[in-house]
Amino acid sequence: MKIDTICVLGGTGFVGNHLVARLIAGGRQVKVITRHLQRHRDLLVLPGVQLIEGDIHDPATLKRHFRGCDAVVNLVGILNEKGHNGSGFRRAHVDLARHVVEACRATGIARLLHMSALNADSGTGTSLYLRTKGEAENLVRTHAPDTRVTVFRPSVIFGPGDGFLNRFAGLLRISPILPLACPGARFAPVYVGDVVDRFVNSLEDRATFGQRYDLCGPRVYTLMELVRYTARTIGVRRVIIGLPDWASALQATIFEYLPGKPFSLDNYRSLQRDSVCPGGGTCPTALETIAPQYLGRRDREARIQHLRTLAGRTEPDGQGFSG
Repeated sequence: MKIDTICVLGGTGFVGNHLVARLIAGGRQVKVITRHLQRHRDLLVLPGVQLIEGDIHDPATLKRHFRGCDAVVNLVGILNEKGHNGSGFRRAHVDLARHVVEACRATGIARLLHMSALNADSGTGTSLYLRTKGEAENLVRTHAPDTRVTVFRPSVIFGPGDGFLNRFAGLLRISPILPLACPGARFAPVYVGDVVDRFVNSLEDRATFGQRYDLCGPRVYTLMELVRYTARTIGVRRVIIGLPDWASALQATIFEYLPGKPFSLDNYRSLQRDSVCPGGGTCPTALETIAPQYLGRRDREARIQHLRTLAGRTEPDGQGFSG
């Protein structure tokens, strides 16, 4: 099964940027659909990327741009919705997954990689995020009989451009005291490079067809440990106050209605279940070997340099073009 051209949905996001760079480095052609082409022109530093302006929630757009592709990757996901009734999660996760499956059928796409989330479960997920992620996962696995599907379920993902460690780094830089909700929540952070490796290596691997993989890094941390590590890495001394459960829920209730919804009740509910793999780590790269490389510098510059390196346009140390 030879795969040369891939359409990546969510290709302008954190994981998407890294995946697109890795696919290009492997000699593949990549289509990326975005509603805001001008915002993501940095992807055009990668040769072989076709950046297309369009609405991924429009079934006709998906069918039009899936034609000529050998595979589709759906990385789309949201951690928060604009409203409070679950419709935003359903649209981004379940409805889009259904449109993707239907477009694959209509255009004869025989390979689909789908990004889910650790603990995703349509029945017992502790949050709307996890329940809709679980529903989408079930949909692509059971309603795409003519498409070879592989599902990936990562814990929190870190790396240049991430929205996890970088968010805490930003808060720590400006605030001498940080009240931290759910400080005992446990994670097995997984490096974006390892996640991307699993996606790319599975594309033509028949052993992965129909499979579902949990992705975790080699070590488990509490949220408090991760925030303290971030503070040490960026060189600041801060008072970090772990909130009890009632105060964590109260903080979520208040932040739910702040501009940008920095923390929500749905996030709080997701954190009620540890994001760790039952059998231990499944990906090798330790947080401590990567995070200092981007937390201590301007992250946008670090991310762009990392993408160039992945695509083979610079030497690993970033000292110019390799030809």
